[in-house]
Amino acid sequence: MSRHFHEIHLTINGEAVSESVEPRKTLVDFLREDLGLTGSHVGCEHGVCGACTLLLDGLIVRGCLTLAVQCDGSRVDTIEGVADSGTIADLQQAFAARNALQCGFCTPGMLLTAAQLLDEGGVPSRERIRAHLSGNYCRCTGYQAIVDAIETVARARAKIPPLKRGGRIAAGDPGWGRDPHPTPSGSASPLQGEISSSITGEQS
Repeated sequence: MSRHFHEIHLTINGEAVSESVEPRKTLVDFLREDLGLTGSHVGCEHGVCGACTLLLDGLIVRGCLTLAVQCDGSRVDTIEGVADSGTIADLQQAFAARNALQCGFCTPGMLLTAAQLLDEGGVPSRERIRAHLSGNYCRCTGYQAIVDAIETVARARAKIPPLKRGGRIAAGDPGWGRDPHPTPSGSASPLQGEISSSITGEQS
C-alpha cells in the first residue's frame, strides 16, 4: 500500500518551513522526528500530562492531539524558540534557582504554560497558579517549588517585593539564586548541565 503525504507550510519559531507529512502524524512527532526539535516531550499521548505543550498561533495546545496537517499556514512556537527569544529568561532562572525542576521531563511544558499565565499581567494567587498548571503533570517536585518560582517572577515583573517564607530569603531578594553548595571556582556543578538542558529544551 502506498503512503500518502500532504505538503504543509508553516512558521516554526519564526522560520518558514515546508515539509511533506503523513496525514496522521502528530505535531509533536513532526517537530521531534522531522525537524529535530526535541524540547517538546511525548508522555501520555492522550493530552493529559502536558509534556508536549506547544504554542499554536499564540495559544497553548497539546502536540500529541494536534495533527501536523492541521497546522498548515499557522505559526508554531516551541520551547526552543521561546527560550531563544529571551522572553522567559527570568522564568527559567527562577525555575533553576527555586529547584522547580528535577528530571526536567515536564519542564518545557511547565515553562510555556506558566509564561502564558504571566503574560496576563498582575500577580496571580497561588490557587490560580495551581489551577492554571493543572494540565501539566510533574512526578518529581510536588509542585510547591514550581508555584514558588512562578509567583516570584510575577511579583518581580509587577515590581512588588518578594515574599519571605520560613525565615528564608525568597527569590528576588539580594542573594537569591545563590548556590547553597557552591563548587570550587572554575569547576562546574554536576547538575549544571542537566538544569541548562532542561530549561532550554536541549534534550531528547
